[in-house]
Parts: sequence; structure tokens; C-alpha cells
Amino acid sequence: MLRLRGEMIRGGTSKCWIFGHDDVVAADVDVDILLLAAFNAADPRQIDGVGGASSTTSKAAIVRPSAEPGTDIEYVFAQVGIGDERVEWAGNCGNCATAVALYAVHHGLVPLGAKTTTVRMLNANTGARLTGTIPTPGGVAPDEGAATVPGTAAPGVPVLLGFEDPAGSTTGTALPTGRPIDTLAGPDGVVEVSLVDAGAPAALFEAKAFGLDGSEPLARFAEAVPALTTLRREAALAMGLARPDDPVSHAVPKVGVVAPPVAYRTAHGIEVGADAYDLAVRMVSMHAPHPAIGLTSAVALATAAATPGTLAHRAARPTADGTLRLGTPAGVLTTRTMPGNSRSSSTVLLRRAARRIARAELQVPIPAPL
Repeated sequence: MLRLRGEMIRGGTSKCWIFGHDDVVAADVDVDILLLAAFNAADPRQIDGVGGASSTTSKAAIVRPSAEPGTDIEYVFAQVGIGDERVEWAGNCGNCATAVALYAVHHGLVPLGAKTTTVRMLNANTGARLTGTIPTPGGVAPDEGAATVPGTAAPGVPVLLGFEDPAGSTTGTALPTGRPIDTLAGPDGVVEVSLVDAGAPAALFEAKAFGLDGSEPLARFAEAVPALTTLRREAALAMGLARPDDPVSHAVPKVGVVAPPVAYRTAHGIEVGADAYDLAVRMVSMHAPHPAIGLTSAVALATAAATPGTLAHRAARPTADGTLRLGTPAGVLTTRTMPGNSRSSSTVLLRRAARRIARAELQVPIPAPL
């Protein structure tokens, strides 16, 4: 039985286990084996591990200080399988980045400012650069706060998360095929798609192509998930994210549907008017509808909506100040794209919240070698 220190931190609408790089190295076990055992990934209920049996609660990040100038910490993000003994390392998670920023402040991985502290982060999976700005009044790391986000009523420490120069973070360009619209062969025929790489690679389809209008509750949207899962594989090949003989990834690219704003009711029963947001979106998370939206997906949507010719640009209500309000199953999430500076050409900002739930010493049952 191996012992591993870790912290469970809620970042936005995800729960993420954060581990220090040195602790993982000291375990002297292949990191995939370590995480699969810690989360009990083989069991779809993850009963004998720390996973929460959903895509938003079966996540981990491994953090270490960075030696690179202008960067405080580096982290790798892991999406751990649920009933599937596999760890996905290809993507990033903005909600977990929110948790990583709070972890860095709590562990003294960045000097604390007298009013606020900005953690400069590098996601080693994708090369994406992010910032997380947290209030630290009097140079003290906060344990609690009053900030909330759509998808949970629980308050947390406010975190202003920024994705710096997000376009092309994985493939090198915002439109990996060079076109704002492509076509893919799905199980029900050819369908239009916008393939975008910003924050994370994403394949965005029109909701009406699946008989939807973007207002659907999760159960109704779930009916389109099998077709979108098939199309995700085709999108991965078209974007150069996979080769035909590679294993199928259920994490990359992100995949979902967009539509013009219409009135709808959130998963918590709150009525949202069509004038309260600019673009309807429903995303898939691994094998199921996302209960809100991943932040890397939100960045991809913001970029797509600002790119003429894409399906998101076609569907979105035009805005003039870089703000885009996304209508998700959990409510309205607002993104704001800011002009660039000496470090980046632009930054996409999102207001999030984080709370440390537990510090723990995990007892991990490492299987004996064959």
C-alpha cells in the first residue's frame, strides 16, 4: 500500500486532486498506474478510490515550480478513466487550472502580494499559458470566499482566470484545417463542423443538425452524444490530433453544438431569457453531456464566435466589447477577450471560484507486477 499526499480542490464546477511533483516522483511508480489505482478507475463507480464517477470529478493535476522566466508553476492535467483503465494526457482543464492557482498560493509557490496575487502557469500538456489572480489581503492566502459560478451555489475564493494567447495552443493555429467550416461523415450522413483550436481543440456543430435548438435539458441532449462521439474521432483525424491507428480519445477534441440564443430553463430550474446571453452551447464531456461547460471549451467558443465564417460566429449575437455570454445547462457563463500586451496577443478572461475541500494522505493499492 503506497501513501501519497494530495489535496482535493473544487475549481469552478470540477473537483480536482492536486499532487506535488516531488511526491509523485517519490512514489517511484508509473504515474498512469498510480492514478488509475488511486481513483479506482477500473470501477465505473470508483467506489474504492478518490474518483467521483463523473468526468468533472475524475481529474488530477501534478504541480511543480517552474524554472522558466516569467512562469511561476508548471502543471500536467490528467483526465482519469471511469470504468476504463486509461489516463488521458492530451488536454487541459481550466477548472483544474483554477484549483492549481489556489494550491500554488496556499503552498507558497509564488510570492503573495499585499492585495492580490497572480499565479503565472504553464500547462505542460498543451503548452498553454494561464494566469490565476486571487485576493490575498495583507499577504495572506484565503481559505474561503463568497464568489460563485453557474453550476454550483457553493461559494469559494474568487479567481480571475486568464488564458493567454490561446489560439493554436495545440495545433499551432486557430483553424487547424485553414477553413472556418468543414464537413465530416457522421453516422447519419455528412454534417458541417467548425474545427477550432483555442484553449483546447474543439469540434463545434450546429444544434439543428441533430434536431436540437440549444435549449435542451441534459437528458435530451444525451440522445445526440453517440453521434457526436463518432464525429469526435473524425474531427481528431481532420485536425491532425490523431492518426487512423491511434487509440480513440474521448477527451480531445472537445465536442459540442451551438445555436442562436433562445429562452430555456437551467438544470436547476432557473429561467433564462433569450436576451440574457449571446450563444447557446451544449458540450460533451468524455461520454456524457457536460453539466455546465469546460473552461477550455468556453475559450474555444469565444475564439470561434469572433472568427468570421464559423458556425459559432453565424449563430452568436454580435458583441462589441470582447464579451461573449454562453448559455449552458448550468446557466450563463461570460467570457471576455482582452487585447494583447508584450506577453500575448490576447487574453480570454473568466471569473471562477475555488475552495480547498481536503488535505489527505491517500493509501493507494498498487497492483503487484505480473
